[in-house]
Amino acid sequence: MNNLLKLLFAVGVLLILFTNRAVSQDIGGGILPSESEFKDPKTRVWINTYGNIRISKRLFWIAQTHFRFEETEETPFVGQIGQIYNRHAIGYIYNKKVNAALGGVMRINFNTDESSTDRNVVPEFRIWHQYQFAQPLYNAMIYHRIRIEHRWTQGFEENSDYIFRNRWRYMFRAKIPLNSQKLEPKTLYISPETELIMQSGKAVVGSVMEDLRLTTTLGYILTPRLTVAGGLMYSQGQTLENPGVFKQNWTMRFHVYFSPDFRKVKNKLPSIHLND
Repeated sequence: MNNLLKLLFAVGVLLILFTNRAVSQDIGGGILPSESEFKDPKTRVWINTYGNIRISKRLFWIAQTHFRFEETEETPFVGQIGQIYNRHAIGYIYNKKVNAALGGVMRINFNTDESSTDRNVVPEFRIWHQYQFAQPLYNAMIYHRIRIEHRWTQGFEENSDYIFRNRWRYMFRAKIPLNSQKLEPKTLYISPETELIMQSGKAVVGSVMEDLRLTTTLGYILTPRLTVAGGLMYSQGQTLENPGVFKQNWTMRFHVYFSPDFRKVKNKLPSIHLND
């Protein structure tokens, strides 16, 4: 027992020495600070459409378009375009509470550095798959979503190489009706949400937490096939260049959810918890 305690003590000392030494090492081109540093928050606006289009008894098509704006020195929130997303996938309905999807993303990134002389626009490519689980809780619905993304990104410098990273995302969200006993047309609901986004890859040297998002949204169900919503999100995460430096954002988000079903009535399943 004494020998084991001595061994554990020695390992602990080595870990402390290694950690102290790592503080002064170059990390991603910068010195890791002795304490975490937080950049000033940026303000942004996201305008998003989410389509879940039924194409067969068990299959549906996910069609999403996102327009993301961010501040300039003169205009907060919606000063300039930052990214445009075009996300598509084919989803599979396992049962009323479980579904999965696989697809691709084309994201257009705009150079928002007003002093930069590099390229203004570069594409980003992703393959993504997700697994969503829904469960009722009294008169509310609870959602768990696991999404995994494989992404290829490129800097704005001319002839810069693509780097590959994986993103590991878990989202927890509730939808709670405010003016009725269930989520149905003409219902106003509140939706608290949190999502943790981790990343990995050769280019990720310590910056494993890409984003932690905390959101509260108010939504209104217009019809069984159409919902609108809006909310405010706070997020923070490590910068890729230095894991000791954190970025922060305040984001206003506006959503339109639509779920058309063009099949014949006799082929339709009972309503399921797809609308995301």
